[in-house]
Amino acid sequence: MMVRVVAPGPMTTVQDLGRWGHQALGIPVSGAMDTWSHRAANQLVGNPPEAATLEVTLAGPTLEFSAGTTIAVGGARFLLEVEGQAAPSGRAVSLSPGGRLAFGALTAGARAYVAVAGGFELPRVFGSRSTDLASHFGGLEGRPLRTGDSLNVGVASGAARPGRKLRPPFPLPRGGAVLRVLCQPEADASLYPRLFGQRFQLGPTSNRMGYRLSGPSLASADPAGGLSAATPVGTIQVPPSGDPILLMADRQTTGGYPAPATVISADIGVAAQLAPGDWVEFAPCSYADARAALAAREDAIRHQMNGAV
Repeated sequence: MMVRVVAPGPMTTVQDLGRWGHQALGIPVSGAMDTWSHRAANQLVGNPPEAATLEVTLAGPTLEFSAGTTIAVGGARFLLEVEGQAAPSGRAVSLSPGGRLAFGALTAGARAYVAVAGGFELPRVFGSRSTDLASHFGGLEGRPLRTGDSLNVGVASGAARPGRKLRPPFPLPRGGAVLRVLCQPEADASLYPRLFGQRFQLGPTSNRMGYRLSGPSLASADPAGGLSAATPVGTIQVPPSGDPILLMADRQTTGGYPAPATVISADIGVAAQLAPGDWVEFAPCSYADARAALAAREDAIRHQMNGAV
């Protein structure tokens, strides 16, 4: 089966769970910004979690499906039309041959994930189908989708259940969010009063690599960074300007700027649903609470995937 791009939207890319195991070679992980919503959409159509979806940012595409299939849209809430009829987000929907999915207005969040039974079938690059926009590989020629593109769909192997609905894995932000972070023991403690209890705003150049934040300056008396270190997703870096950068899916593999804190894994999906102009606040979190939050998030999504909605 083929999916034809009738209209691409401003930033629609192919993503999966990322390109792991190659960071030592300087190859970014990439993958879905909000892996929780990506996984939920795949589950609705009977795909494994690692199947490729389309990540839709802020405004969506119009897609035409050459054969009958089941699709689902998870993550950010959009007004949707399937075959000309209003359709809900977060629910598996059947399409007839030649059927179209069209995105309308965005109502909450920033990024949605289009899953189709069988997954989008593109060549793997370093073990992943994810689009790396900075490196220009993966996905479809390493770029966002364009009008007229065609995407292959694999053979469905799971049990898609049209009509089934999953609740969002977390409340979608509407204009901003509080993100929990782990403090780094070697960081300059004088930064924390300016980091916690303060409000920052995502700048217009924020993207999949990182969010540039404006707000209280975190400039240090000693702005020089230390030795380069690994940069997990959610790392908060402080360049000499003092304006922090929140590193996201397409982040570089190492960095030498001071990094006083890291957003906990359970809240990365929430961060992924923020858009330029939204506000963000950071709150300290213990390692025990971070582990508990991650376990609770996994338990909730597993509970729903096993049939309890």
